[in-house]
Amino acid sequence: MQLKGKVVLITGASSGFGARSAHLFAKEGAKVVLAARRLNRLQELVNEIQDNGGEALAVPVDVANLDEINLMVQSTIDFYGRIDILFNNAGFGRLDWLENLDMKRDIETQITVNLTGLIQVTRAVLPHMIKEGEGHIINMSSVAGFTAAPLYSVYSATKFGVRGFTDAIRREVRHLGIRVSGIYPGPATTEFSQHTGDNIIKKSMNTPSWLQMTSEFVAEQVVKVAKRPRRKLVLPWAFNIVIWLNGLFPFLSDWLQIQFSKKYHK
Repeated sequence: MQLKGKVVLITGASSGFGARSAHLFAKEGAKVVLAARRLNRLQELVNEIQDNGGEALAVPVDVANLDEINLMVQSTIDFYGRIDILFNNAGFGRLDWLENLDMKRDIETQITVNLTGLIQVTRAVLPHMIKEGEGHIINMSSVAGFTAAPLYSVYSATKFGVRGFTDAIRREVRHLGIRVSGIYPGPATTEFSQHTGDNIIKKSMNTPSWLQMTSEFVAEQVVKVAKRPRRKLVLPWAFNIVIWLNGLFPFLSDWLQIQFSKKYHK
């Protein structure tokens, strides 16, 4: 797929994968709509993209608010007339033992943003893609949507949900000319870790540096998937082995992670 002239709507666009993807989509000649809560940051990104010769529009949105989602989609349609690619990227994580998580701030909000919000955004965009007879939905999940670790209980639940939703909706709309892709990254150098909470045990879960990815690398893969749609992409590739082992030897995966919990769950 040629991206020049395509309208790309990106949620969670104010930082990380969303921000870097916006720059790369614009570089390919796409018209990017940047959606997130931090309007000041969005406007800075719009200015950067325009200074580099690209086209971008900032739309403030909280994906936990259905009215704001509908306004975001309608604003995009009013401005550009269509949405060719939806990149569902908004999300965050709170990592802690379940009994320590706050019900409202850490559990309900995490589910609302990571899963319900993604579903609602897709539901709002889908009729416009169906009308055009084409489109591409790219959902950002996580390797935590394949294998769930201690401290990741609610986060993994949302990402397992995203994976299930992605598979189901792909099978619903492919015959209508709409493609759906799931991206499942492992650890990357983004703002994610700055907002996951204060549990000091997280330091014991550090991923080896050779498995750490940059936002730029993940964003490049997102754009590649937009150009050449595929069912799923696990990043980095080595995590395919982790997922495979987890599925083939669940008892071993359980044993290893139970040892972690026994050591640190005080």
